[in-house]
Amino acid sequence: MSQASAQQSSVARILIYSATRDFRHDSIPTAVDALVAQGPAGSIAFDHTEDEGWFTDERLQQYDALLFLSNTGEVLDDAGKAAFQKYLDLGGNFVGVHSASDCLRNTTFFQKELGAAFDYHPELTNATVDVVGPSHPSTSMLPKAWSVRDEMYNFKSDPRSVGAVVILSADESSYTDPGPRKFDQGSPHPTAWFQEHGAGVDSDGTAGRSFYTSLGHLNETWHDDLFLAHVMGGIRWALQSNTTRAFNPNANVGNATSPDGSTTSPTGTGTGTGTASPTR
Repeated sequence: MSQASAQQSSVARILIYSATRDFRHDSIPTAVDALVAQGPAGSIAFDHTEDEGWFTDERLQQYDALLFLSNTGEVLDDAGKAAFQKYLDLGGNFVGVHSASDCLRNTTFFQKELGAAFDYHPELTNATVDVVGPSHPSTSMLPKAWSVRDEMYNFKSDPRSVGAVVILSADESSYTDPGPRKFDQGSPHPTAWFQEHGAGVDSDGTAGRSFYTSLGHLNETWHDDLFLAHVMGGIRWALQSNTTRAFNPNANVGNATSPDGSTTSPTGTGTGTGTASPTR
């Protein structure tokens, strides 16, 4: 797995998007606060919105990554989807967390960029998640067999079919899943994965990186230092794509200003200082 050779040239700016149209996780505010609190240590400024109108070419171009957090349903209109596609084509990075895999279900580029669509999960359970595949910044701090209390997602396809590399796998012997399982999600069971080049870009686009973890259901999970290290490791890895301004000042998208600069941010969010007042 290649690592970016460039040094970070500006504070990375990430938009957290947590709009929902179906089931809504009550852990979303906790997750937003936890991510924002992690920002300064990683030279990351998080903004947060649930306004699909924020998805325009002009606004998205200031971000080094878009982070979809526990979304469900049709959370973008056609104009927002077009802006999202353009952002990815220009080298933008993508991070998906938990039920981000259960939104925009009929949007092909999004499904490819994330890697696979959510199918179902058994009841919330204690389970073991195994670290598999190559060494990765999102798993390097984890025990080889990681005990978690979360939802063990099943997917409608194998993320490896679009080029994703699975790095966490649910140990199916550690919990009960009554099914029915109707789709082939591949083996070992995919739980978190990355794409060096996100599959959602058009053929003539510049692909950034994509990272997804299906964990993150409970409020208490977002207070767990090990889980936060997992998520932040994936975020930092995605930012090192060298396709946005945080690491490449000549890139087409990303933050080119310092934290006290004049970059516009969504209504009700922070202004690039690593703090935010998230929409509830």
